[in-house]
Amino acid sequence: MALKDFLQTNRMSYNETPAPGWVGGFAQSNPEFAYPSAEQPQTDPPRPNLTSLPVLDNLDNIDLLQRQQKVMWPEFSWETEPGDPESRCFQMFSPDISRLGYTNEGRVYSIICPQQGVTSPHFGSMNVEVTVTGQRGWADETAKDLAADMSVVGTIWFSPSAHQNPIVKLLWNKFADSKLPFPSDKANAIKVKTFRPGNPEQPLFPLLRGETTAFAIPEFARHEDEAWTVAHLGVEIGKPKKTGFTMVDDFNEMIMNVFNLASGNMLKAGNILTWNVWFTAPELVDTEEWAGHAEKWRRSINADHGSPTGPGTDPRYFDGTPYEPFHLVRKGKLAEAPPIKPFQVLKKGGLVHEAEKAIIKEFFDKHIGELPF
Repeated sequence: MALKDFLQTNRMSYNETPAPGWVGGFAQSNPEFAYPSAEQPQTDPPRPNLTSLPVLDNLDNIDLLQRQQKVMWPEFSWETEPGDPESRCFQMFSPDISRLGYTNEGRVYSIICPQQGVTSPHFGSMNVEVTVTGQRGWADETAKDLAADMSVVGTIWFSPSAHQNPIVKLLWNKFADSKLPFPSDKANAIKVKTFRPGNPEQPLFPLLRGETTAFAIPEFARHEDEAWTVAHLGVEIGKPKKTGFTMVDDFNEMIMNVFNLASGNMLKAGNILTWNVWFTAPELVDTEEWAGHAEKWRRSINADHGSPTGPGTDPRYFDGTPYEPFHLVRKGKLAEAPPIKPFQVLKKGGLVHEAEKAIIKEFFDKHIGELPF
């Protein structure tokens, strides 16, 4: 379905020409905000110096927002086998999953980031959100340009439907009286650290103009004919934050292993998640709608292994071949797929159920007892 048809079906709209009211000037208010010229010392990739701006909480200044650019084409990419370029997959997440919000002069005050879901055979649906914890930056509509720094935390928790899953219900019954922070909802979600690629001590990473040049991009993941402009960012995945409770930390490690098995190592420590964000033309901000949109994503009141703004695409390799993170049983036949290296129990011709069961069994042996299946 073409994007315009999809948007009409889902009663969504976007600007093809910028809304009136643009003033500009903030990007030019400090010479260091500019992208370095060829004669200047270069960073890799070249980026403006935004350190004079404070890093602001993402929700504190929504009342200052006047303009926005919607990300109708959020194109994500990662290596399903970290270190193997041929394993790289590409997936567009839900339209309007992210937004850049700023003033008429161009100062960025808020960035909405995405949420996605995966399904596990034993645990059902799980949500993952890239939660923005801080940001700073500028937009320049005259030049169709932008630059920002941001910090995020990967957040993973069980979707409401997963609570009906037998193994989840069994575990929740065991944990009910413990008062320990298991990820039964977003308030107690697993938190995964992120940082600038190659720099674990730097939680801020840049949002920069243009498409990434770190790898080749297939044509199906490009939207030059529809988008107003494009920017890119990349973030390295760290390890889950410790809670201070051994049983919870072991449980969260088990869930991360299951999540990565189901998602193709999307949040595996050391992997780099990259996305090109293709923006529509600037629109005016209704601050109540912005806050409601952000809250809808933040609390996921309309998301259960899905997205409030509709589905994206299935992950594909560069040549367009669909990626399947594990063997699936289809009409009684096993689909062919390579083994997933981190879990050697998954042999060619095996099932993801077997790999998950091995991961779950390790946790049960240590903390619960015999597996009930």
